[in-house]
Amino acid sequence: MHKILFSLFSTAVCCGIFAQETATHCSKRARYSNQLKISPYVDAAQVLQQKKYNVTFYRLDLNMTNTTTALSGVVEIQATAVQAIDSALLEFYSGFTINAIEVDGVPTPYSRYGSLLSIPLNRAVGDQFVVSVDYAGTPPTAATNPLGGSGMTNASSPSWGNQVTWSLSEPFSTLEWFPCKQDLKDKADSVQVSITVPDHLMAGSNGVLDSVTTVGGFKTFHWMHRHPIAYYLISVAVASYQEYTVYANPAGSPQPVMIQNFIYDNPQFLPFFQQDIDETVDFIELFADLYGPYPFQDEKYGHCVAPLSGGMEHQTMTTQGFFERSLTAHELAHQWWGNHVTCGSWADIWINEGFASYSEYLMLENLYSFNTAQTNMNDVHTNVMSQPGGSTWVADSLNESAIFSGRLVYDKGGAIVHTLRYLVDDDAAFFDLLKGFQIAFANSTATGLEFKSYAEQATGLDLTDFFNQWYFGEGYPTYSVQYNATGTDVNVLISQTVSRPAVTPLFTNPVDVRIVRSGGLGDTIVRVNITSAQTVATISGIENFVAVNAVDPLNYIINKTGTITQNSNLSVSGLQQEAETLVLYPNPTEGQLTVIFSDAQPRTFRLIDQKGKLVMEQQVTSRESVNLSGLSTGQYLVEVIDSKQAKMTRKVIKK
Repeated sequence: MHKILFSLFSTAVCCGIFAQETATHCSKRARYSNQLKISPYVDAAQVLQQKKYNVTFYRLDLNMTNTTTALSGVVEIQATAVQAIDSALLEFYSGFTINAIEVDGVPTPYSRYGSLLSIPLNRAVGDQFVVSVDYAGTPPTAATNPLGGSGMTNASSPSWGNQVTWSLSEPFSTLEWFPCKQDLKDKADSVQVSITVPDHLMAGSNGVLDSVTTVGGFKTFHWMHRHPIAYYLISVAVASYQEYTVYANPAGSPQPVMIQNFIYDNPQFLPFFQQDIDETVDFIELFADLYGPYPFQDEKYGHCVAPLSGGMEHQTMTTQGFFERSLTAHELAHQWWGNHVTCGSWADIWINEGFASYSEYLMLENLYSFNTAQTNMNDVHTNVMSQPGGSTWVADSLNESAIFSGRLVYDKGGAIVHTLRYLVDDDAAFFDLLKGFQIAFANSTATGLEFKSYAEQATGLDLTDFFNQWYFGEGYPTYSVQYNATGTDVNVLISQTVSRPAVTPLFTNPVDVRIVRSGGLGDTIVRVNITSAQTVATISGIENFVAVNAVDPLNYIINKTGTITQNSNLSVSGLQQEAETLVLYPNPTEGQLTVIFSDAQPRTFRLIDQKGKLVMEQQVTSRESVNLSGLSTGQYLVEVIDSKQAKMTRKVIKK
């Protein structure tokens, strides 16, 4: 899901067409504010009972309309016993009327305990069985079910006038519209959804629209999705829609990816949003390049419009309130982060929301401008630091407002992915890591610690401190700097205080400082390794030094800057720590880039773009300049390699 930042919209839009939409219907994040789930629908013993079988297939055959949430139909659940089992336990809203239940085609008695449905059967390990539930009724609202009431909604768009019935099940609301097993780790292998509606309406769902049949004033839309899917990603949306379809062509894809949009049947809607919808093409092509092939390229991606103020990343067909670049990119990114690979627990929702949020930054960086992306990251950092503490890992994973915390899960979650990119310090390696993770955990689930383990294997880094301090930990550092210069050596003392010292007393990630130089030499950025609350470093080879004027100038770290002062009495005797000895200036550069290292021996200079492509390679000596003026703007990785193949790396910004 996506949280809405109202600053994304122009004043005219906020005061006009979307003002009512956003005021009337809350986004995924906001809808859970002040709502605390006391307990899950199943207790520990019941969870163990549910784990005795695996769901392999859901078939939903529903009758719906766009004027009410009331529905009727038959849901079939195919499953396999993984332990000897005497009863199948399902979750299902108690307000529905059950007309009949069958097991393998035989009418079967059942028991109901609140929102639990127990169906007797005796199966051995490996036995397959089919449970069919025929039911009817009206899904709950928040008033009729204090523990939920958001699984199915009916509302009219105040902006466009269209009335819609749509589902939104994350995290615990699937049971509010069909019987199910709400277990993240038990993905069904496939799902078939057939929705019968009055023949002036359309119905959207997951996968491919196999057929539409018409009988007696009603149409049935038959959708089939042939990929593993988590329970909360199954969806329906019913309205007076029109279809608008475009195609993306990701590099290496065996076929174009269809982007099938069910939009309001309103003559003004498509002209208003067509350019924004069409941007989905660029976003799919970008994310396929960064994360690997679109996971459902043999079926589709698409949108069903409904009057909500954000979006919900239903697998292959997002339910979305409107079209705006960050919202659309965020929901699309979930098809990799959340759908193809799903968080292994709600405590680890970072796998879903942190990476989808960072995808907004990547979209801006790659398709708009580096400065636009930097503004985005600065805003994210500001929001994270609006309070002193809080963890991205969700300790209370039954607290839905904590699961969807905009500050901690979305913003901090996305920002620390950016920090991880900084620590890897090689964009080709970083994005190879993300692609490899998508392969390793394809169609499955992963926790934050499983991501850590995979990332360590892929990069060779020890990420224990990073995860302890930034993922499980709380707070942020404030850096203050003292400096002086002797000849071409610049001594710096970086002092760190933290906002939550009782939880995270020190952040040990390196940090960049920006050095100002005179004589037309331009600024340069140098990385300093942090070893304690007071770290001293000597940066060599800095000619025409003027001042240190910034900490973390490229916004890689959630932090504040305290004071930056010149201290002519600063002594590093006995404390001296050499900073890494590769210096690039000016950085950012418009063309000429001077390379400084610690000896006079020639080295190999290599320049690599964000896609991992080698764009320049030549021999250089220290203090030699290379010309980057012919290159596109953006961020590049510099590698300087000596005769023994020892390599130093830095990032450079080409303006």
